[in-house]
Amino acid sequence: MKLIDRQYLATPFYGARKMAAWLQSRGQRVNRKRVQRLMRLMGLRAVYRRPRTTIPVPAHRRFPYLLKGLSISAPNQVWATDITFIPLARGFLYLVAVMDWYSRYVLAWRLSNTMDTGFCLDALAEALDTGRLEIFNSDQGSQFTSDEFTGMLERHGISISMDGRGSYNDNLFIERLWRTVKYEEVYLKAYQDGREAKTALADYFRFYNNERPHQTLGYRTPDAVYNSSRMDNVPVSLIVSK
Repeated sequence: MKLIDRQYLATPFYGARKMAAWLQSRGQRVNRKRVQRLMRLMGLRAVYRRPRTTIPVPAHRRFPYLLKGLSISAPNQVWATDITFIPLARGFLYLVAVMDWYSRYVLAWRLSNTMDTGFCLDALAEALDTGRLEIFNSDQGSQFTSDEFTGMLERHGISISMDGRGSYNDNLFIERLWRTVKYEEVYLKAYQDGREAKTALADYFRFYNNERPHQTLGYRTPDAVYNSSRMDNVPVSLIVSK
């Protein structure tokens, strides 16, 4: 699963067949069915243009993608969320984060040993304590289309945006966040358990927000852009072309 996770970041368009072939070329005795089962367990699907890239729960409501052509010019205009896989020495956890698109500031995050809705709701509730939001973007995963999650957004008067079917980069910026977190933190350490992972990730997200300069932000930190831009008109803008 660790090998699959690393390779998925490099080649997210690999499905179970190609991933199995790649693992076999590196001496792993594994077949397509096992890789398919592990990728499903990890919440991974091949990402490329096709009719369906996510499998939503039919009973849940889905919302249109609202960010096409939108100029994102201030903090708290658009937030995004996603879930990723975190390997441990024995087992794994799931990590969810809520990020401000304009500043790349990570507003909240949570770890869980199951892909339920609860830890996503906890992260959203914490993020909503930071300020008023206009648009919230996610994929069509069951956690984010649940009545509990969308209901919380609607009670706060927030417009809900969801990645379109067949789109591979609607949530591009949080996918870049996962790459950064894994290569700069997760893959450099071997977390023994959830407690160690939680402590280490807390330290890393403090570093990411407050100390790590971001090239697309003019080498400022996400915290500097997020907090200063809420008070001042800082000339950093983002156009979503999708």
